[in-house]
Amino acid sequence: MTTTEKQVVEEGCAAPEFMRNPGMPLNMDWVREVQINRSAVERRAATLPTRRTVKKEWQAAWLLRAITCIDLTTLAGDDTPGNVVRLCAKARQPVRHEVMEALGMGLYPLKAGAVCVYHNLVPIAVDALRGSDIPVAAVSTGFPAGQNPMEQKIGEIEASVRAGAAEIDIVISRAHVLTGNWQALYDEVKAFRAACGEAHMKTILATHELATLNNVGRASLVCMMAGADFIKTSTGKEPVNAALPVGLVMVRAIRNYYEQTGYKVGFKPAGGIRSAKASLDWLMLMKEELGNEWLSNKLFRIGASGLLSDIERQLAYFVTGRYAAANHNPMV
Repeated sequence: MTTTEKQVVEEGCAAPEFMRNPGMPLNMDWVREVQINRSAVERRAATLPTRRTVKKEWQAAWLLRAITCIDLTTLAGDDTPGNVVRLCAKARQPVRHEVMEALGMGLYPLKAGAVCVYHNLVPIAVDALRGSDIPVAAVSTGFPAGQNPMEQKIGEIEASVRAGAAEIDIVISRAHVLTGNWQALYDEVKAFRAACGEAHMKTILATHELATLNNVGRASLVCMMAGADFIKTSTGKEPVNAALPVGLVMVRAIRNYYEQTGYKVGFKPAGGIRSAKASLDWLMLMKEELGNEWLSNKLFRIGASGLLSDIERQLAYFVTGRYAAANHNPMV
């Protein structure tokens, strides 16, 4: 890789610090102004994968950048401490050393953006990642349905923070959105933010369950007003998860919020992102709609489990000219 291409990777981990979004009072006039033109959004989203492409060395650099933004995730009923330990080892060394050497990045400390697990496995992940500076994220508040009592949701957050989670992925009550009770949504997310304390809060909208793009846009705005550090598309458990049209609505809400308040909020698509090509589409969305600053893992994450295997496979193809067998790119 050239020096410039290496900078594409390095800048992803060296983003400047910025002030955390403190939230603001609920502004219903602003919320009511949100009107989404679905056909225009779908046309714009359809052009994203075709507007620009990156090839060869530049594609490799972008894929390495994508790795730094992945929240390596395991949220299955058969998760075990051993699975989580192996996932954390993969987060520490996401690409085989010989591939990194062939890319001219052998000394670069490449690592994933975070490891995301259920609450009961947070202490295992914290211990496995000790000394790596890779944060542990915990799903919370009755994930994935969000139907638990409020007191229990708050207790889940506080327990995960005590266990060492540096990031909390909360789910909103979709009923508040579907019934137009924006005050209730604002109060809920604000209470979650208070329970998180210093831990950063990623707010899952579960967009497939919100019925309309207008609801997605308004929910995005209300959650940012309530103090969300990130807004996230999906739980990964819905029939349809991360989709570019929904992502476009959400990142434009982020841009609008930043222009009005001066505070940057992150974005996390999650669920169904399994190919290296798809990760590039999401990076291009961030670059075109929000700019280079949102290409760092401080403001952009991809929630995925199998994605890393395909990225590593594509990188191996770039340096060897052939695709590696699946057993060369194990996740756990």
